Amino acid sequence: MSETKTPPYTPQIRLYQNWLREQRGLSFGSYDALWRWSVTDLDAFWQSIWDYFELRSPTKHSAVLGSSKMPGAQWFPGAQSNYAQQVFRHADAAHAAGMPAIISRNEKGMPRELSWPELRRQVASLALHLKALGVQPGDRVAAYLPNIPEAMIAFLAVVSIGGVWSICAPDMGSHAVLDRFRQIEPKVLIACDGVSYGGRDFDRTAVVAELRAALPTLQHVVAYNNLSATNVIADSEMFTRVTARNDAEVEAFEPMWLAFDHPLWIVYSSGTTGLPKPLVHGHGGLVLVGLLLNVLHNDVGCSYAANSWGERFHWYSSTGWVMWNAQTAGLLSGTTLCLYDGSPGGTQPASAGGPDWTTLWRFAAETGVTFFGAGAAFYANCMKAGIDLQACGDLSRVRALGTTGSPLSEDVQRWGTAQFRRIRQSDMSAAGPSQGAKAPSGGSEPHEVGERGGDIWWCNISGGTDFAGAFIGGNRELPQVPGEMQCRQLGCAVEAWNEQGQPVIGEVGELVCTQPIPSMPLYFWGDEGNRRYLSSYFDTYPNVWRHGDWLKIGANGGCIIYGRSDATINRHGLRMGTSELYSAVEALPEVLDSMVVDLEYLGRESYMPLFVVLRAGVTLDDALRAKINNAIKTALSPRFVPNDIFQVAEIPRTLSGKKQELPIKKLLLGQPIEKVLNRDAMANPGCLDWYVAFAAQRLA
Repeated sequence: MSETKTPPYTPQIRLYQNWLREQRGLSFGSYDALWRWSVTDLDAFWQSIWDYFELRSPTKHSAVLGSSKMPGAQWFPGAQSNYAQQVFRHADAAHAAGMPAIISRNEKGMPRELSWPELRRQVASLALHLKALGVQPGDRVAAYLPNIPEAMIAFLAVVSIGGVWSICAPDMGSHAVLDRFRQIEPKVLIACDGVSYGGRDFDRTAVVAELRAALPTLQHVVAYNNLSATNVIADSEMFTRVTARNDAEVEAFEPMWLAFDHPLWIVYSSGTTGLPKPLVHGHGGLVLVGLLLNVLHNDVGCSYAANSWGERFHWYSSTGWVMWNAQTAGLLSGTTLCLYDGSPGGTQPASAGGPDWTTLWRFAAETGVTFFGAGAAFYANCMKAGIDLQACGDLSRVRALGTTGSPLSEDVQRWGTAQFRRIRQSDMSAAGPSQGAKAPSGGSEPHEVGERGGDIWWCNISGGTDFAGAFIGGNRELPQVPGEMQCRQLGCAVEAWNEQGQPVIGEVGELVCTQPIPSMPLYFWGDEGNRRYLSSYFDTYPNVWRHGDWLKIGANGGCIIYGRSDATINRHGLRMGTSELYSAVEALPEVLDSMVVDLEYLGRESYMPLFVVLRAGVTLDDALRAKINNAIKTALSPRFVPNDIFQVAEIPRTLSGKKQELPIKKLLLGQPIEKVLNRDAMANPGCLDWYVAFAAQRLA
């Protein structure tokens, strides 16, 4: 590969370790030793992250960790922060270096580029407008926007004045959105008129009207015309007008300093029962963890720094997935973001041969992406479609592939590695010996790994909306094993616990975190006495975070996630509570009862069956299947449509009436019925024979 295209960057985690040695006198002989220090000396580690990234505060903190209890850890008491402050400290230097802030495309091919000064100006203009509308620190501002620059402009404007941000994607139906926004009582709604997806336009003006009618605390609506310049959302301000201001007050605007733990945003993580959980994260914690994850572990550098000159960061996401928040965090380190709004399968209809899985790759080639991230299911679809990445344009600048959302299988990882091996071999041949072409270095000696002989680096991560971060992730200096994630992340005291609550190595256990991290939720919005918070993460092991994933940690430190250990749906990287799906399905007059299980498991095709009990005389035919699927699409999202629907006589329930989702999931994954379910604790054990036969048939 030509060195003029992709410089041999020193890994960001190596730069941090060099700094630790020079500034703190700390040297570690292995990553495991570094990790163990980071989770045992929390004060020294997190202070080092603060100092390494030169975080600012007009007031000093009295401690790093004022209280270490979980939940309720108190980080950097006395310090002040603002997410937008950290973003815009890069604006002048990045612009002077000729680096844009945001590059974006949509399905219609509309190229857009937003400079750092223009991003700052529009944010200031909208922030001043919101302030004039009466938005005070702590007020909630809700957004119904797709993955476009305007969503990031709106986010930065809201949080710069202390407002609390919350966003839902416009592919979510009004029922799912209201289940979220009703809980937080927003003062302002920033919404679009519609979205384009898969080659079709979807008008959302009726949904916006429904949201407005059902949210009594709303005082103002700001509308962005995403589809049509002539669409009108009644009694609203136009986004383009309120971001057009350019005067002395805009020029002088600065984000306000807030308490370190001032609420930044509210995101939603669904459990198996009840409404979605409104998780509140704080400014300071998300700045710290955003920099730690994106820079040190994802190896995403500052675009105007010599070591990572021209970095361009892309992670395909919708605004309904926490990876939108994770991509936004690239701005914290002065990185150019590359956004794509639309279907990753392109605009090609099924009648024309199905999805076009080259769409995002062609976008990456066109925009010069250096770090390319997507859900694991995307890469699997690319492999199954048999696409040739060499035919997608010049992808020679891509030096890292990020994955999350579900476990990445070994076969898919090997496929992607082989694809980029051919790209790099072709590029080196084209460069010729006169260019001195060679594989980019994996780092400075003595830690150089030669980028695994020139192979692409896979940055496979696993974390969650719950704490807007990752527990397991990448390290560009460590060896890479297909199908594994490389390491536990710095500062994350993650272990796999067996049924006796003991840490195990080389065995599958419950993923737990035994020490607090700064991005854990401050609280759930409206959660009196922290009852939902405690029951969600701390009911199994008091004072220890139980995440709800199966994890195996190898002797080499590598990690494998084996899917959810609870019954939450993880569909195409998005989590949704089963209760939300039941609300949609069981609202239909034909359906008496239902149960869904998400069979996400490493090395197996993701499969989600829905079981329904129908009214007497009703039969499950194609028309009813379509009606059920449409109900799910409308209330939730097309992402949660099941693979199959089966008519059953009964849904298995406990004596207390709870659906037996997790035992049936384990049964369908191959565990014997006697190990996953106690018939004596069931209200209707006679119904199990059907599920046992179904599991045997499927496994066969």
